[in-house]
Amino acid sequence: MESLLLTALYFFIAIVIVLIGLVIFEFMTRKYKDWDEVLNGNHAVALSIGGKIIGICIILSFSVYNSSQILDTIIWGAFGIVLQMIAYFLFEILTRKFSVEEQLHKGNISVGIISFCVSVGLAFVIGASIT
Repeated sequence: MESLLLTALYFFIAIVIVLIGLVIFEFMTRKYKDWDEVLNGNHAVALSIGGKIIGICIILSFSVYNSSQILDTIIWGAFGIVLQMIAYFLFEILTRKFSVEEQLHKGNISVGIISFCVSVGLAFVIGASIT
């Protein structure tokens, strides 16, 4: 019974952390509103958001696996959001020939896929570093 309660608690914590991350990412986007774009069928933005969600969840899963306390999972979740934000900014800075945000807004699927991969790929590296 205790493991069921812990699973439910970790599930709730993950949902809260992901929602907080999505709200923060929504504020970071200056040229469009994420969920408006998704509702309008912008697949590039949906891929980018999906990568962020999966990325945060990957970091949380490593944290749950490697930590013995719920507080550790919350801390790593918050840290994961910060690192995902840094990854997004670096992606924007390192693509000097175009603006990632503008290309996502235009629905550029290729940029959406790369954004997805950056979020998920770095999440595995971040997650693996959790000890």
